[in-house]
Amino acid sequence: MAKLKFGLVGGGHGAFIGQVHRMAAELDGLAELVCGAFSSDPVQSRSAGVDIYHLPASRAYPSFSAMLQAEQQLPAGQRMDFVVIATPNHLHFPVAEAALRSGFHVMCDKPVTFSLQQALDLQELIQATKLTFGLTHNYTGYAMVREARELVRSGALGTIRRVNCEYLQGWLARSEADNKQAQWRTDPTRAGVAGCFGDIGSHAENLVSYVTGLDIAQVCADLTTFVDGRELDDDGNVLMRFHGGAKGVISASQIALGKENDLRLQVFGTRAGLEWQQGDANSLVVRYADKPAAVHRAGGMGTTAGSMAATRIPAGHPEGYLEAFAQLYKDFCLTLKGDSSAAGFPTIVDGVRGMRFIEKVVASSNAGGQWLPFE
Repeated sequence: MAKLKFGLVGGGHGAFIGQVHRMAAELDGLAELVCGAFSSDPVQSRSAGVDIYHLPASRAYPSFSAMLQAEQQLPAGQRMDFVVIATPNHLHFPVAEAALRSGFHVMCDKPVTFSLQQALDLQELIQATKLTFGLTHNYTGYAMVREARELVRSGALGTIRRVNCEYLQGWLARSEADNKQAQWRTDPTRAGVAGCFGDIGSHAENLVSYVTGLDIAQVCADLTTFVDGRELDDDGNVLMRFHGGAKGVISASQIALGKENDLRLQVFGTRAGLEWQQGDANSLVVRYADKPAAVHRAGGMGTTAGSMAATRIPAGHPEGYLEAFAQLYKDFCLTLKGDSSAAGFPTIVDGVRGMRFIEKVVASSNAGGQWLPFE
């Protein structure tokens, strides 16, 4: 099968996530980067395309609008098939809207848009165009996260009673003055209404939803900005009540000194509980009420079909962040190639729910920790 072709928006000089998207999309040999608009500065965009991504200068475009217009004119065998959006949050909607209206499928970094209303507008456009839209909540690509999801769905844990998700980082414990990646994430004009909870709290919500399938009924939030002069939250805790009676807690921080990327999930049911953490991503611990605990290992004997499908190499060989990221692109590309069974990537539905979570959490915190209905 011929490789799909994609164009990248964002990911220029000084960026981190652009190269991650490129490596992830190309890992399984299903897609290749053929063009891009890598900066809002036309000179920097062309420079990044040639120097970082080693593209011909003719396909390192000065802007995303120029890229879309030019790519539309190319023969079908040469033009890009989909657009990858790896920009600050405020550009997600305009780039996605333009790409969809130009006839291109879209893979977008999270959170999906700058605001909930934009997410709802984007959902309508996706439905109207019937094009494929994916969202890179990459932690759903881990084999043992998919194992956890299948165990919960199978009833192995019984009825879910409690969910804990913790995501702790320390990289924003000090001023963002000299850090390009920190500057836009703490700027409400580019990040949106939330800082920490827009960046990593949204990942935690998505992980909880993906694994448990529970629907949030109410939230109660306490967000804090610890660093002087910062406009958005850098730490917070959220209580959740789910439809059906389960309770949950999400704790997220970017000022937890010493923590690098400490993401962990615990789910407790009437028959068993499970625990997964990114620091040991190949392991899933399941603790039962009436028998010894078990450790499920990625690629190991007896693991579920869903987790085996997300495992590339034999058990005992560690797979990590890039492989999980790549799993979403594998699912996305196979879907574009007509394999409907591969649609395991987050979609606009997850994006809308994620934006609702962000805005409700901020509203609850601003109201002094008031319980607010989710819908």
